[in-house]
Amino acid sequence: MIELAPSLLSCDFSKLKQEIHTIEDAGCDVLHLDIMDGHFVPNITFGPVVIKGIRKLTKLPLDVHLMIEHPENWITQFASAGADWISFHPEATDDAGKVIELIKKQGKLAAIALNPDTPLEVVEPYLQELDFVLVMTVNPGFGGQSFIPEPLEKVEILSQKGVRVEVDGGIKLENVERVVKAGAQIIVSGSGIFKTEDPGATVRKFKELTTKTQRHRVHKALY
Repeated sequence: MIELAPSLLSCDFSKLKQEIHTIEDAGCDVLHLDIMDGHFVPNITFGPVVIKGIRKLTKLPLDVHLMIEHPENWITQFASAGADWISFHPEATDDAGKVIELIKKQGKLAAIALNPDTPLEVVEPYLQELDFVLVMTVNPGFGGQSFIPEPLEKVEILSQKGVRVEVDGGIKLENVERVVKAGAQIIVSGSGIFKTEDPGATVRKFKELTTKTQRHRVHKALY
């Protein structure tokens, strides 16, 4: 099953509770939360206090994407705040193995995020320890960017190795089929959901399209 993870960075924070319940009722599977520190990326979003508040509003898994320097210093705080999945960028730390270990010690799912220009070789030493790999199809730091197709090659390679892959960046209804065909199992979409006229209806369309595409992909692989 393809899991859909709407990115709350693009939602209307003045009605956060309503936005979460709208997409939750429409059938999304996960909530994606982009954490930016103004150092690793040139933008600032929110931290553990906001995660703690969101945790009270939903039982859905919280997928926390750390775009911050020295993520090892923050794993315990985000885990305690309610994060269920934690991904980080290998460029942000001197010891990716240590960060993965810290995430696992908190009982959370661990992932490494790969920027569009980050070679796949960077993550290969850790594949046995990771629960999934996050492949970025935009450069991290801002929502609403245009989709970069080249990283889908990484998705295909990882998928062929049996690795669970999440894809994030510029994904909308018009290109999500391409992402699923490449082998993605978790789809992140921010503006592609929250900037549409009816986010709930868009979630349902995403689920319909991804399910249909996945079935076709499996059928094609079998025959």
